Amino acid sequence: MDKSTYDVVVAGGGPSGIAAAVASARMGARTLLAERYGFLGGAGTAMMVNPWMSYWASGGNQVQLIFGVLQELIDRMTAMGMYGHPKQKTAFDPEALKVAAEELCREAGVHLLYHSFLGEAVMNEEGTRIERVRLANKAGLMDFRAQVYVDATGDADLAALAGALVEKGRAVDSLSQPMTLNFRMAQVDVDRMPDRKGITERYLEAKRQGRIQCPRENVLWFYANQPGVIHFNTTRVVRKDATDPWELTEAEIEGRRQVQQLVAFLKEEVPGFEDAYLQTTAPQIGVRESRRVVGEYRLTAEELLASCRFEDRIARGAYPVDIHNPDGEGTILQHLPQGEWYDIPYRALVPKKIENLLIGGRPISATHEAHSAIRVQPIAMAIGQAAGTAAALCAAQKTTPRELDVRLVQEALTKQGAVLGYGETEGEAAEAAGS
Repeated sequence: MDKSTYDVVVAGGGPSGIAAAVASARMGARTLLAERYGFLGGAGTAMMVNPWMSYWASGGNQVQLIFGVLQELIDRMTAMGMYGHPKQKTAFDPEALKVAAEELCREAGVHLLYHSFLGEAVMNEEGTRIERVRLANKAGLMDFRAQVYVDATGDADLAALAGALVEKGRAVDSLSQPMTLNFRMAQVDVDRMPDRKGITERYLEAKRQGRIQCPRENVLWFYANQPGVIHFNTTRVVRKDATDPWELTEAEIEGRRQVQQLVAFLKEEVPGFEDAYLQTTAPQIGVRESRRVVGEYRLTAEELLASCRFEDRIARGAYPVDIHNPDGEGTILQHLPQGEWYDIPYRALVPKKIENLLIGGRPISATHEAHSAIRVQPIAMAIGQAAGTAAALCAAQKTTPRELDVRLVQEALTKQGAVLGYGETEGEAAEAAGS
């Protein structure tokens, strides 16, 4: 069997890549999913971003917006006893996500290739089509061909290598949102632990006294699935470019420095942490923002906050505009009206210039401000599922993403259990998936 030629190649095995590969393979496309680590999950495992942010409409009515592959992963982790916490209902065990994602991929017929880092996109003479991608791994350099490619790297690596138009950061100075090294403390006496406000007050005093150097204005923590384990999303590394390997290295080092200061602070000054210890830091620093692809349509924050609707919708979300200051302290939060959501249009997944590439996940075409809302894992997964579905359809019909009839994508997504319409319910989605 030829292991170098596929209908669809998905670069990156994070949330969007998992959904893209599963959707593509289930559509009948011979699909390769290439991942640089030895496991899937990306932000949810390698970056240890936890819990999953909201996948339901804002407010108190709890209307779930995202189903499909996301729901399948939730169901599998729930069956393993590794999803949800009495006080943190979307907390999940990263080890469970690795297993659940891998099972879904293998059952769908996805060809997995781990420990393989994307290094080059070989283009046609016109520079408009990817002819093959070159990966670096233990065998050296390996080339893979496909009719259609999905960039699920999170940083638009494949798009940039292919020469697509890309942007970085905010308009005024191109600075991206800060990076965060997540970490967990174990053996915490959670009954004696202060709430977020109480810990933050102690943290700010330690900052004023010069015992902590971290450009974040508060302490953000969550419950983990395991008893006595608290998850911290608190370090803040600013003014670093996640696509520059030298700056990314500096960010990792700075993140670990901040973790050590925070661990010492927690143990010495916060009730409940006296006997706690640093259980783990994430395998890599968490990246909120880097490149964004310039596509056929660019989403804006104004549209999201106005609960935009699009005829070519392929996903929905309601996570707020959430901008961590790229230059220091401060976070901007702008919520949608209660019970509302926004659509994400297919055109935002189609990059300008390149004819056989689709973007999955957070680097789709959007402004810096809009990106801050659609960057979270559940929404990235919904976008990835749409990208994989569209890629498989393009491969089968010998057409390009730009020319593909989006109604075919919408119909296929609905059959896969996604909910795109305004009147659909979870039951109707399940009925459509079974038809």
